[in-house]
Amino acid sequence: MSDTFLFRGATLEGVNAADILIEDGLITEVGTGLSRSGATVVDAEGLVALPGLVDLHTHLREPGFEASETILTGSRAAAAGGYAAVFAMPNTSPVADTAGVVEQELALGEAAGFVTVQPIGAVTVGQKGERLAELGAMADSRARVRVFSDDGFCVWDPLIMRRALEYVKAFDGVIAQHAQDPRLTEGAQLNEGTVSAELGLAGWPAVAEESIIARDVLLAEHVGSRLHVCHLSTAGSVDIIRWAKKRGVNVTAEVTPHHLLLTDELARGYDARYKVNPPLRREEDVLAVREGLADGTIDIVATDHAPHPIESKACEWQAAAHGMVGLESALRVVQQAMVDTGMITWGDVARIMSREPARIGRLSGHGEPLTPGHAASLTFYDPSPAREFTTADLRGRSVNSPYLGRPLPGEVKWTLYRGTPTVADGALLDTPGALS
Repeated sequence: MSDTFLFRGATLEGVNAADILIEDGLITEVGTGLSRSGATVVDAEGLVALPGLVDLHTHLREPGFEASETILTGSRAAAAGGYAAVFAMPNTSPVADTAGVVEQELALGEAAGFVTVQPIGAVTVGQKGERLAELGAMADSRARVRVFSDDGFCVWDPLIMRRALEYVKAFDGVIAQHAQDPRLTEGAQLNEGTVSAELGLAGWPAVAEESIIARDVLLAEHVGSRLHVCHLSTAGSVDIIRWAKKRGVNVTAEVTPHHLLLTDELARGYDARYKVNPPLRREEDVLAVREGLADGTIDIVATDHAPHPIESKACEWQAAAHGMVGLESALRVVQQAMVDTGMITWGDVARIMSREPARIGRLSGHGEPLTPGHAASLTFYDPSPAREFTTADLRGRSVNSPYLGRPLPGEVKWTLYRGTPTVADGALLDTPGALS
């Protein structure tokens, strides 16, 4: 197979059409009328060329929960969705709270070869919130961890949160907070509001998220450290982040695709595919987070890809696990919610789904411009088709997608990881680069 590719006529981040020549893992030329003897030539007219997507919030489940996902299967799901890098959350077994575990995850990602798997380290030992984990050792390890989170649990103790923010300053790290006051959400099942009251499900108040964010932006300001807010979901949270940024706090925030599109009304059928943490919110919240993403208050889209086996969802609502898979659908949902509505451009998509996640996570070699000399991790996306999302679109081990049966626009046609195709002409390759 040639390691030289010539993509003809793609629109660069949705603006100007150009040819892109890729050789030995790098973009070597961008222009019109390009040619190269021996190159694999791809007609990319009508496709949007984007830097390979980067997900700052993925649950790959390995080690410990391989029935839900593995680093290999999650990497395949990521490539199918147009991703070239994912940050793996630490809620594994054992928890990724030591240099040994994060180095194991890094090695498994390298062996899979579909995407860069960048481990996230736990903030506290065992994610128990009692004492700091080996942050410095993980930062100094081969995995070079720069993002730390107890995601799934809030770092609730303000003193531990302050100490964590202080510690990571030494190596330009960031604390990614799961903003959920545990006392305010005891037994909570669904967004607190009309729908939860009518269904008889314990309410999950917006203030449980907003109060933690308000506390943490003040701590980050006091310490002078970097804070990242995971899966922001309420209008009030957008207001707090907007206030903090105007104040000069070094805070970034993410929103998930499902919080950009879905509301708590979907829970009326008690279908546990729609059970997630934080919960689906009101229509007013969906509109507010869209506005926050469009105006730059919210920095990135992150999937919070959370695979679960069928039995964890095919049960009564109260017993079901929280979470949705989202790697394969994210770009299509962002197109529907943000691009097709005219709220953002494809250039913005490149920023919020590639460049900014890579910058926040300090991940080199990703989110780079589509210009000569940069690594050829790219996504070629066709925004024109629209079809129903089905289990055939899923490439991971679990099928707990909220979009099954729902029409979504677009299709990932090619994903290249460091110049090697992982998706070719809309088909996920069994092995990276294994073109027929």
